[in-house]
Amino acid sequence: ALTPLSQLEHDAVIARDYQVLYEAVKTVASPILRNMGTIGGNICLDTRCVWYNQSLQWRKSCGFCIKKDGDLCHVAPGGNKCWAAFSADTPAALLCLDAEIEIASHSGTRRMPLREFYTNIGDHRNKLKRNEIVTRVLLPRSRAGLRGSYQKLRLRGTIDYPLAGVAVVSTPTGIRVAVTGVNPAPHLVAGITPDATPEQIAQLAARTAKPLTTSLLTPEYRREIVRVFARRGTSSVLT
Repeated sequence: ALTPLSQLEHDAVIARDYQVLYEAVKTVASPILRNMGTIGGNICLDTRCVWYNQSLQWRKSCGFCIKKDGDLCHVAPGGNKCWAAFSADTPAALLCLDAEIEIASHSGTRRMPLREFYTNIGDHRNKLKRNEIVTRVLLPRSRAGLRGSYQKLRLRGTIDYPLAGVAVVSTPTGIRVAVTGVNPAPHLVAGITPDATPEQIAQLAARTAKPLTTSLLTPEYRREIVRVFARRGTSSVLT
């Protein structure tokens, strides 16, 4: 888990056997930050929201939110859930690869599928306990050599977090798609049948995405980008 992202970016085995992860790693932040950031850190990255990622004075003037010091979600004021968006790139790729993680504490270690790690709640994003850390990321050998694609929407060509990200992998049993940046957790797209067309898969991906006003771009645009990325990614891994 402490492997720097830059090491994965320049690893020939990752580039050859886990194409979707390789593509996702290359989009994280910037080269300097990838030298410092780790794969474990990216998996555990905090959620983000324009109402939260502000100065204390700004947040005080608007009213504190559920994620910090308040009891209101400005994005969805009618509910009691934090909708801050999960904002890491690599977990979408890892979900497509059926990755597992190892978690350690003073009482021992435990393993769990990455798909069970996230809560889909913005202010309590994962199931780590206070005395636990992620120590290893495990990729199944059965997923090696699969064609993959990762595409990312961001305001600038570097540094920025994903405002929408879509990972696609072609497996012997069909297409797997995962989305990030548009929900409080990364999500595998459900309901993809072996004979689904790129457009049908794109529609399922768009329905999985639940973007709200957590960023400077509109939810409608981000959902449409998910659809476009899913169609493009599916077409690319099938050709």
